[in-house]
Amino acid sequence: MPSLALFPHIIRELFTSHKLPREPEPSLLMDDPKQVAAYAEAGRIDGAMAAAYLFHSARISEVVRVRGPVLDLACGPATQLAQVAQLNPEIQFTGMDLSINMLSDAEKHINKLGLKNVRLRQSDITRFNDFEDHSFDAVISPMSLHHLPTLHHLDVCFAAINRVLKPDGSLYLADFGWFKSLKTLKYFVRKTAEHQSPLFSLDFDQSMRAAFLKEEFAALAAKHFPPEIQVVSTYKVPYLVIIKTIDQPLPKPLRRQLGALRRALKPRFRLDLNDLRTFFALVDCARPFFLARRPCRLPRP
Repeated sequence: MPSLALFPHIIRELFTSHKLPREPEPSLLMDDPKQVAAYAEAGRIDGAMAAAYLFHSARISEVVRVRGPVLDLACGPATQLAQVAQLNPEIQFTGMDLSINMLSDAEKHINKLGLKNVRLRQSDITRFNDFEDHSFDAVISPMSLHHLPTLHHLDVCFAAINRVLKPDGSLYLADFGWFKSLKTLKYFVRKTAEHQSPLFSLDFDQSMRAAFLKEEFAALAAKHFPPEIQVVSTYKVPYLVIIKTIDQPLPKPLRRQLGALRRALKPRFRLDLNDLRTFFALVDCARPFFLARRPCRLPRP
C-alpha cells in the first residue's frame, strides 16, 4: 500500500481547480560546482534519490534489451547512468550533458566504478547535432526534460531523439509531472529533500515547478514517435510521467541483482520505492516493478 501521508495530497490534486503556472528553471545549465556536488551526493550515498534511481534503473533495463549503443540525454553526474551500465555490462552507453563540471564529476564516478561500457560527450539536448541519424538502438532520459526552458524546446528535443533513434529502437523518457497545488509540491520537496543540503532542496523545488503537463508530453510523443510508444503516469495524479516502449522480460540474474539492490535500501527508501511501484501498478501499467513473472504492456494514454 502507498504511504498514508500521500492520500491527502492526492485528494487535493483531484479536486483543486486552480493551477500553478509553470516556472522554467533559472538556467538550462547546472554548472556550479556546489550544485553539482549536492546533486551527486543525493544519489550516491543512499540519499534522497536512491529509490527513484533504482526504480528507473529497473524500468530502463526492462526497455533497453538491446546490444547496440544507448544514448542518455543530460546524464549529469552519471549516478543513474552508472547504475544502469553496471546492471547491463553488455550494452554500450553514451552519456551526454552540456555542463563541463557535470561531465567531470561523471567521469570520476565512472572511473571509480571501473566501468568500460560508458563514454561521455558534451552536447545540448535541444540539438545534439554531433550524432548521426539512426545511430542509437535506444535513447533514455530519466528526470532531465524539465530543464528545457519552453514547450518549443521540448518539441525540438523530441524531434532530435527521433532523428538519432534507429527504426524500432527503444525509448525511455521519464520526468516530473505537473502539480495543481503548491501545498502538494512543497510536500514532495520536503519528503525528498529531507536530510539533504539546502542547495539540493532548492534545485528539487525548482525542478518540480518547471515540470511539463502529461498532456504536453503525450501530444509531442504522438507527433514524433511511433504509435506503439506508451505515455503513462502515476495513478490519478501525474507526479511522474514516463514515455517508453514496451517492456521485455529480464534475465533471472538481472532480476536477482535488482532484488538485492532493493533489499539494500534504507527502510524509508524502500517505502518510497513501494509508493512508485504501487502508483504505477494501479493504472495497470505493468507488473509491480521487477518482481512479477510476465512482461507488461503499458496502457495507451
